[in-house]
Amino acid sequence: MKTGKQTLFAVLCVALLGMWGCRPETVDVDSVSIRPTSVELTVGSTYQLSAAVLPSDAPQELEWTSSRPAVATVNASGLVTAVALGECDITVFAGDKSDVCHVTVVDGDPTHPTDPTDPQNPSVGGFDQNGASNAVFTVASGRTVKFSRGNLQYQASTGTWRFAEHQYDIVGEDNANISSTYNGWIDLFGWGTSGWNSGANAYQPWSTSIYYSDYYPGGVYYNSLIGAYANADWGVYNAISNGGNQAGMWRTLTKDEWSYLLNSRAASTINGVANARYAKAVVNGTNGLVIFPDNFTMPSGISNPSGINTYSAPSNNNTYTASQWSQMEGAGAIFLPAAGYRYGTGVYGVGTVGHYWSSTYYDEGYAYGMYFDGDDIGVYYGSRDGGRSVRLVRD
Repeated sequence: MKTGKQTLFAVLCVALLGMWGCRPETVDVDSVSIRPTSVELTVGSTYQLSAAVLPSDAPQELEWTSSRPAVATVNASGLVTAVALGECDITVFAGDKSDVCHVTVVDGDPTHPTDPTDPQNPSVGGFDQNGASNAVFTVASGRTVKFSRGNLQYQASTGTWRFAEHQYDIVGEDNANISSTYNGWIDLFGWGTSGWNSGANAYQPWSTSIYYSDYYPGGVYYNSLIGAYANADWGVYNAISNGGNQAGMWRTLTKDEWSYLLNSRAASTINGVANARYAKAVVNGTNGLVIFPDNFTMPSGISNPSGINTYSAPSNNNTYTASQWSQMEGAGAIFLPAAGYRYGTGVYGVGTVGHYWSSTYYDEGYAYGMYFDGDDIGVYYGSRDGGRSVRLVRD
């Protein structure tokens, strides 16, 4: 005869077995794809690899290894560091699947024999055949990047990504037309909306959800657009038609990189100001922020900027025509236009504020970015559901 305690124990056991029996089985990994599949680096440089695991509801844990750590190492997030001349393979594992990126480490920069970071050489301006600035910008100790030729734009009707033709070009109020079939261009995006199904509810570039929880890569708030979720970064996942037209060539700056760019790096002296990093300006009638490269000389005949490194300086202190800007661009300067922001399908602040995403999350509701207006500039956090500008870089 069973006692009351024994009967209760039996009921609990059946209940527990029932719950375990109803648990869904783990989804197997079908494939993992690394991007890019080959890369050429110079000694001391870094490169962020990405990998996509399919299906998207399979475990997203990745493991990275290097066949020759003496040539190049790789960390747990897929960041490769070139150590010495030679070749090696970086392998990413997801479950029992794997893929390989072949890394070649060379001496010097094969595409730019003149090193813009060398103080003996002036900064080389303009953009290369892939739309990357020839001038470089330090974003961390020992790490430099090159900016894209313009803000990122997208056309839903053709699925085309491109960089703006000019650095001062913005879409403006037409962002209100955002939809999955719109045949115009948009340039304000919710956070992580590269088009890769990261597990977020809102991941398409035309997403207009006003619920920040819809923009969680992997379905949780604490994933940034790096590592297993790097494909949620617009530049990692997509081929930019006038930016090399190959996925994996670009990326978004992290929060710390934005901060270092604006506040910490060594740069040239301009108009008597040492380490001149930025100045607000009006370029071809558009308010925005000029970012000076590590080495920069103001073109002859153009007025030196005022309010350098001053967050509260107004934009109209420095006004440049399209012709004058062409010369500054030729010397290596970058311009971030005040493209405004979008909430749902409403567009605000065009020409007065600039909001630029980073790849770093902040908390449940927000992700980091860079912000400027007439009175302020700095790294901030904004609601993930807000449509903001994207300016990509290359390592």
